[in-house]
Amino acid sequence: MKPHYVNPESLGVPKGYSNGILFPAGGRPLFVAGQVAWDEHQRLVGAGDFAAQFAQALTNFLTVVRAAGGTPESVGSMTVFVTDKAAYLASLRSLGPLWRERMGRHFPAMALVQVAGLVEDGALVEIQGIAWVAP
Repeated sequence: MKPHYVNPESLGVPKGYSNGILFPAGGRPLFVAGQVAWDEHQRLVGAGDFAAQFAQALTNFLTVVRAAGGTPESVGSMTVFVTDKAAYLASLRSLGPLWRERMGRHFPAMALVQVAGLVEDGALVEIQGIAWVAP
C-alpha cells in the first residue's frame, strides 16, 4: 500500500516531513499511542541523550506498526513531543541516520510539539501517530 505524497508547490518543499499523505482504499487506520524510549521491561533507556531516546521511541513506534502488519511506509501521520526543542535541533545531524535506518526515505505528515514534560520521568521525546495497514 504505497502512499501518495501531497506537497503543493505553493507551500514550498518540505524538509523531513510531508504536508499530506493519501493511502489507497482497502486499508484500515492504526492509531499508535505515544511511545517513549522504553526497553522491553518498560525501563527508560538513553538517560539525558536525546538521539538515543529518539531512536528507541521510533523503534517502539514501528514495533506497533509492524505488529499490525504495517511497514514504515504505512505511517501517514506522526507527532513528536519533545521537552526541549533546542535539544532536538542540536541533535538533527545525528537524527538523520537514525531516521533513515528505521524509516528509509519515507517522511509522513509530521508535527513537532514542545511540552513542559512527559508522563515518564526523564523522557525527552514521545512519538505518536497514525498508520494505514492492510485489512
